[in-house]
Amino acid sequence: QVQLVDTGGGLVQAGESLRLSCAASGRTFSSYALGWFRQAPGKERDFVAAINRNGGSIYTDSVKGRFTISRDNAKNTVYLQMTSLKPEDTAVYSCAAKTKPAGGSYTYSRIYEYDSWGQGTQVTVSS
Repeated sequence: QVQLVDTGGGLVQAGESLRLSCAASGRTFSSYALGWFRQAPGKERDFVAAINRNGGSIYTDSVKGRFTISRDNAKNTVYLQMTSLKPEDTAVYSCAAKTKPAGGSYTYSRIYEYDSWGQGTQVTVSS
């Protein structure tokens, strides 16, 4: 079982930036497809961004141009750089990994496609 640890959340004002990190265990991190999801209070968990093993990425429309997902395979870490934050970005953010099988060259946006999850980190954006 791959362990994922999310960090980097916090309280910021609208327009500011945050970078989330997700450190993973496992010797084959470079082969995982990875993603970020978020869950606002009273709402379902939603897709935010995903990245494949080659660095190809996809985003939900509401964060395009503001958020950037990246990975550092040498550090077994995936990042979510968030800029121009809005109050509606307030949520618990969780990273996810597709390890069984590893996902390869594809990106995934559906919750059921991932088999490992971080514990989540709270992001609160005040207006």
